[in-house]
Amino acid sequence: MSLKVYNTLTKQKEEFVPLTPGKIKMYVCGVTPYNHPHIGNARPFITWDVIRRYLEYSGYDVYHIQNFTDIDDKIINTAKNEQVTWDIIANRYIASYFEVMDKLNVRRAHVYPKVSDHIPDIVAMVKTLVDKGYAYAADGDVYYSVEKFPDYGKLSGRNLEDMKAGARVDVDERKNHPMDFALWKSAKPGEPAWDSPWGLGRPGWHIECSVMSYKYLGSSFDFHGGGSDLVFPHHENEIAQSEAFTGAEPFVRYWLHNGFITVNEEKMSKSLGNFFLVIDILEHFRPEILRYFILSTHYRSPLDFSDERLEEAGRSLERLKTARENLNHLGTFPAGNTSEDSEGLAQAAAEGMAEFTAAMDDDFNTALAISTMFGLAKEINIYHSKVTAGKAELDAVAVEKAAKVYSQMGDILGVQTEGSAAAQDGNAELVDELMNIIIDIRQEARKKKDWATADQIRDKLAAADIVLEDSPQGVRWKKR
Repeated sequence: MSLKVYNTLTKQKEEFVPLTPGKIKMYVCGVTPYNHPHIGNARPFITWDVIRRYLEYSGYDVYHIQNFTDIDDKIINTAKNEQVTWDIIANRYIASYFEVMDKLNVRRAHVYPKVSDHIPDIVAMVKTLVDKGYAYAADGDVYYSVEKFPDYGKLSGRNLEDMKAGARVDVDERKNHPMDFALWKSAKPGEPAWDSPWGLGRPGWHIECSVMSYKYLGSSFDFHGGGSDLVFPHHENEIAQSEAFTGAEPFVRYWLHNGFITVNEEKMSKSLGNFFLVIDILEHFRPEILRYFILSTHYRSPLDFSDERLEEAGRSLERLKTARENLNHLGTFPAGNTSEDSEGLAQAAAEGMAEFTAAMDDDFNTALAISTMFGLAKEINIYHSKVTAGKAELDAVAVEKAAKVYSQMGDILGVQTEGSAAAQDGNAELVDELMNIIIDIRQEARKKKDWATADQIRDKLAAADIVLEDSPQGVRWKKR
């Protein structure tokens, strides 16, 4: 099955054909760093991280660009409130972005261009648009003339006349059309500003992505991503600017947009008081749980956030980790002969990977891919039970096949399945050593028929969600 993606531009799934065979260029709209990242920021970056991982697994050479909008009204206002310069605010929250995304196991893009580093490039593109008649100056500002671009509205499906009719009465009279948007803003007292042919000023919001994507990816590239809220006006305006500037189309071959995050089925917003920063969520839930939660729903679908759903995601993730622990445990058994059970495990691994890739080839359906991973986990657990009960011999080749496939699935999703929650805290060897000591103490108490001590150890471990399991090969522990 070939990869198919839902293209916002055409409103349908299309077979993916790269611009250059074997290579993929993609641009993802980044954050405006005026605060710590919120969960709405986390979703697109986790989504695109998985998309990139899968494309690389599929053999593509991926070049990934993601910008920082480090000049913006929100940054300027935050800086004024704190009585510091705008760049202090921007750099502080860029650092916060990386700290949070590293915890969420989001791989770094190849380049993170910033607006402040590309002012000459922005001025040059704006000047070209003015020279070509697509833009005009007005009192130090420069506006893009949407009426000069016949295809304006093709991404969002909006009609220019309908937009004009619906425009507010108090629209700027200096504009030729109410929907004309700023490419360059004249300087205001106390705000950052740079020289330009139109006087001191700073870039408008939309022009930055056209400039930076052109600089690093050229006049046309494969993927452009972001949240659904960016379809209009941001991405619509990017198309108008870029195609007018280069004279080539399409600017982007495939537009992908993730759905909104809701809280109790209402869109997350500060005004509603349901706005959640990732750093606050991570005080209560491990990063891998949040990542798993986001991937458990298809990226284009709405995602409803709640503590209950995160707790459910945590329980599901522990089930996946149990299968990994069982694979590790099987590695301690002596190798035996191939059996019907082991052949079934090997077949389940092969079929599971085929189903997993089919799900990912269907517009990166991580929800369905995760379900296939659970299917393989079930077969691993069944085989483990038979081997530990002495009902089947260990087939090392079959286990190795299952382990390889299971790891590939986890690597593509970026979800750690290498052990229990306790072991994921970075002290796996120490935890194992301490648990072995506790198990030895309990076993010694049982030999002495000191049932009270043995039961007390078992009960206290159970209270910490640690379960002891007896098998012919001895006692093993796991996180419930």
